[in-house]
Parts: sequence; structure tokens; C-alpha cells
Amino acid sequence: MTLSGKTAVITGSNSGIGLGIAWELARAGADVVLNSFTDRDEDHALARDIAEETGTQARYIKADMSQGAECRDLIAQAGSCDILVNNAGIQHVAPIDEFPVEKWDAIIAINMSSAFHTTAAALPMMRAAGWGRVVNIASAHGLTASPFKSAYIAAKHGVVGMTKTVALETAQEPITANAICPGYVLTPLVEAQIPDTMKKYDMGRDEVVKKVMLERQPSKEFATVEQLGGTTVFLCSDAAAQITGTTISVDGGWTAL
Repeated sequence: MTLSGKTAVITGSNSGIGLGIAWELARAGADVVLNSFTDRDEDHALARDIAEETGTQARYIKADMSQGAECRDLIAQAGSCDILVNNAGIQHVAPIDEFPVEKWDAIIAINMSSAFHTTAAALPMMRAAGWGRVVNIASAHGLTASPFKSAYIAAKHGVVGMTKTVALETAQEPITANAICPGYVLTPLVEAQIPDTMKKYDMGRDEVVKKVMLERQPSKEFATVEQLGGTTVFLCSDAAAQITGTTISVDGGWTAL
């Protein structure tokens, strides 16, 4: 399952899920372009680490995914984009009648509209190359809902719908578009929340993970960034050439309920 000779652009990839996906794509042989809205030495160091360990080419390009022009410029700066992974996302929790308008606008822009802009910019490159893969990181919340997350759920449902449209528009081309729908994933951000949650509920780590954090995840285990990376590599492989316009849930059974 080699992706040698392919270039992958992964948005929101200087930590967590995006970084995990970048590592797995590079291990499969793809050159990778990392992205976030910061431009720090440590961002560029991540790309150097990937390049040194995997023998691929890796770069970091700053681009703010809340700005449509910067989303499109990211693809232009990448120079080529055989694999596009739309991963960038933010979250805010509030009742809908109290939801800050600026938070709604930011979540819709970063979680959904950015995928429109990057895909629109990347498809001509994929067509010119005669091959392409669009992998959108949606969420279990792209298939179901929870209270107090109206913007996030609207955006993730939108990403799933847009994925289907891109798949239909490219159905007779060697290009596929699919969405991965993770449940709860053990990222550094989530790991950092565990101690405070333990204190809040006066529980041990295992208990707070299973009873509080993974209440809706039947497996009672987090998905890992490596598993999401592996799923992405599979969707980019020849084995998945006829998988398009669908969702793959990596949620420990959440959406089976």
C-alpha cells in the first residue's frame, strides 16, 4: 500500500488527528504538507522530523482556514495536491439561543467552508495528474447529534453532504471523495483534559474515561490518531478505488446505537 510519488495536503495538522494522519501518509511514502494558522519554529520542526524519519519530503505552510483566500492559497503554495485531507476544526459548546454569533461564523468557516475552498482549488490539480483522493475528517457528529453543539454538528453534517457531492461530480474520474467520522479520539488536547475531569467527578483515570468521557462510545476505548491515519491511507490506496461518496465511522460503535 504505497503512496510514493503522491503529495498530500493535510489542513490543521500541527497536532492531534491531523498530525497523526500526516505521519501515516508519510510512512506510506507520500510527501506531506502540514498546515495550521501559526508560523512557529516548532511547526516547521514537525515537518523536518517527518522528512528525516520517513525519507519523504515534508513542508509546513501557514494558512488560516477561516479565510477562503488563504485556504485556496495553501493549495497553490503546495504546488501539487494528489491527496487532500480536510481536517481543520474548532469547537464551542453553548445552547443555540445563547450561541455567540462570532463562534458560529468561525466554526462554519473553519470546519466546513475551508473544505469547499481547498477542494475547489485541488480538483484541477488532481484532474491534471489523472488521480486524486479527497478525505474529509467529519465526525460521529456528522451522522448524529448532541445538544449544545449546533455549529459543530451543522458543519460536520455539511461536510458529509459536500463529500457526497464531490464524489458524484468525480464519479467517472480516477478521483474519490470520502469522509471519516471519528468518535472520541485520544489526542494531546483530550489527554490534557483527563486530570481536571478526574478532579471534577472524584474518579480515577479509567473510571472517568469510561463513565464520563466515553459515555456514548460503546467500546469504552478511544480511537487513536494512528488508526485514523491508517484509515486515511486505506482510502488513498488502490484497494479503495471504488469507495467514494461514503462515510467510514471510527467511533467504537457510537453510531450503531
